[in-house]
Amino acid sequence: MQPTVASPSGAVWRVQIDRAMWVAGVRALMLQALHPLAMQGVWQRSDFMEDPTGRLTRTADFVAATTYGSPQEAAELGRRVRAVHARLAFTDPATGRRHRVDEPELLLWVHCAEVVSYLEVVTRAGVRMNRRGADAYFAEQTRTAALVGLDPAEVPASVAQMRAYLARMRPRLAATPEAAAAVRFLLWPKAPERLKALAWLKPLWLPVGALSYYTLPDWARRAYGTLPEPPGTQAAVTAALRGVRAGLNAAPASLYLRLFDDATVERAHRARERLAAAGYDVRGGLAALTDPATWPRPQRATEAAD
Repeated sequence: MQPTVASPSGAVWRVQIDRAMWVAGVRALMLQALHPLAMQGVWQRSDFMEDPTGRLTRTADFVAATTYGSPQEAAELGRRVRAVHARLAFTDPATGRRHRVDEPELLLWVHCAEVVSYLEVVTRAGVRMNRRGADAYFAEQTRTAALVGLDPAEVPASVAQMRAYLARMRPRLAATPEAAAAVRFLLWPKAPERLKALAWLKPLWLPVGALSYYTLPDWARRAYGTLPEPPGTQAAVTAALRGVRAGLNAAPASLYLRLFDDATVERAHRARERLAAAGYDVRGGLAALTDPATWPRPQRATEAAD
């Protein structure tokens, strides 16, 4: 049995093990907020504004579970997520209608905004992936969508399908006052109590927040109009994004892991143990994992003598 949900040689692993995912995760929240109904669900039923980093770390744990967690861990987390969603409902102020947060349309938007943000930001930050790899990424992510209650057959499974879905959604998206407030908040969120010792590092969040905003699609940035964009901004954003990724990759693991909840850190330790037992070389960590299937085949003595 595969020791982790995603294959270490697969597209999901290549994207989601990368430390640029911190920028991608914030960008995903900004993109998700453009769906007025989905934003109302967050606005009314989430603790996002009180504990934004808590929302991010919970998302990080879900990403961890669906990347290098065991199949059992991912299934259990999926059950918990579905149970929480099933209990939550909110009111659309435009129509007065009640909605559940686990309505398929809303779940699909949240999923697609997440995975497209992950792929676009991480590849822009420097992870190389061709069109075939991008198609594989979206196809592999249909399994993740199933964990939150979506029918995998209804989830975009290729670049072309994802582009078609986003094009269909564009007329329904808008920067509502709640969405604009969420974006402003994400540019400078509150730090949780558990990170108070690292409060002196908070100014480092500014480039993360700004890059998350500037990596949004052109139409999304025009809808928000939150930050100025003089000529040359996008070229500078690409360079800065690669610099931030390099800085995150250079951070010692002992410091970097403090960004995560204890449960996520423990999940990573268990993944390393399972992968080591399966024959993988984990001495460089999960990001530098090497697959035994790719190792050179040892020569037999007769071959070496030829």
